Amino acid sequence: MPVSAPSETGCYVAPMALRPVLLFPDPRLKRLSTPVEQVTDALRELAADMIEVMYDEPGIGLAAPQVGEAIRMVVMDTEWSDDGNDRDARVMINPEILEREGSLVWTEGCLSVPDFQADVERAAQIAVRYTDLDGKEVVEECSELRAVCFQHEIDHLDGLLFVDRISRLKRNLYAKKRKKALKLEEEEGVAQGGPL
Repeated sequence: MPVSAPSETGCYVAPMALRPVLLFPDPRLKRLSTPVEQVTDALRELAADMIEVMYDEPGIGLAAPQVGEAIRMVVMDTEWSDDGNDRDARVMINPEILEREGSLVWTEGCLSVPDFQADVERAAQIAVRYTDLDGKEVVEECSELRAVCFQHEIDHLDGLLFVDRISRLKRNLYAKKRKKALKLEEEEGVAQGGPL
């Protein structure tokens, strides 16, 4: 495990581990998230952790349920890329879609649904309301990728994954493939003397 530079006390401190992203078919991904009542230091810390995880994975959005917290908060940065674009993550508390207009089909992936992408029909333009970490209410109109990302992340807050929005046949094929991969990982772990 790598160590960081010495702290003010002169001791070396190991970096904190990133929160793990829950993966399909973890049942915690299906829970309905509860609204956030107030912005606290613990909530700000969770938001900072989520931003770090989102960039590390890498992704452009992450919902609190994906890191095991069933609350209505998401982080997003639809402008950054691995190519070096500036990072500008936003935290959205209790986001809700106010209006939907038009439709488009977007090829989506998800940090909680490994090794799979599929076309999903979404609203082309939306108006969304949320609260930021300063407690300020924000109303935003967006389209294209940002609109798709909002819809995808808000689905997580409602216990939905993008695979719930594709055909049953494609969803079942993915579920079988994923279960097979999990079984293989488990068998390899046992063969190497690792945890079950």
